[in-house]
Amino acid sequence: MTGMIRVLVVDDEPHIRRALAITLRARDYEVVLAGNGAGALSAAAATPPDLVVLDLGLPDLDGVEVIRGLRGWTDAPIIVLSGRTGAHDKVEALDAGADDYVTKPFGMDELLARLRAAHRRGGTTEDVPRIRLGDLVVDLVAKTVCRPSSGETIRLTRTEWSLLELLLRNPGKLMTHRDLLTRVWGPDYPRDNDYLRVYLARLRRKLEPIPGRPRYLITEPGMGYRFQP
Repeated sequence: MTGMIRVLVVDDEPHIRRALAITLRARDYEVVLAGNGAGALSAAAATPPDLVVLDLGLPDLDGVEVIRGLRGWTDAPIIVLSGRTGAHDKVEALDAGADDYVTKPFGMDELLARLRAAHRRGGTTEDVPRIRLGDLVVDLVAKTVCRPSSGETIRLTRTEWSLLELLLRNPGKLMTHRDLLTRVWGPDYPRDNDYLRVYLARLRRKLEPIPGRPRYLITEPGMGYRFQP
């Protein structure tokens, strides 16, 4: 790992804080710990983190309030680590500005993979404007999709392209239904999930090797969609 990546771990359970600190430090992360929401906001202000791992069930502030507080001044990826498994809790946290959501109990390998993916996201598509989906190449600058082996061009409608580009520019990030709808269709369409289902099905038919078993455009049931590089 190049450089020292600072991770702010916020959890009111001491054994989880301890386990995460040991695991992350063993992998050369710099770790800052907080046991409540106020401590998290103070720690973030004193030593701005590169990544945040945040529990929602804190003793003083709800984790969603902490997310909103952090989002007021930092774009650092926030990964929620919570025992709340309901879709409403997940969507609320993601809409508030969280980048990903992992439920307890969790596998340490999965969490580490999510951390690596979250850290990689910053600037990835700006540095690499061409993204490969199997035998297809998406050019985010030229706004084209082609199959180099045959010279075939895959035609997308303006809406299909807007939706695809939004997903591709956030690789690995869970994009909520509300976020996709409002950013592609506008603020009058925050709950029209049928639009998303129809357009994702179209994109998969055009871009996925096996549309019924998507490899790149992944559904997160009850929450949204994710581009998996």
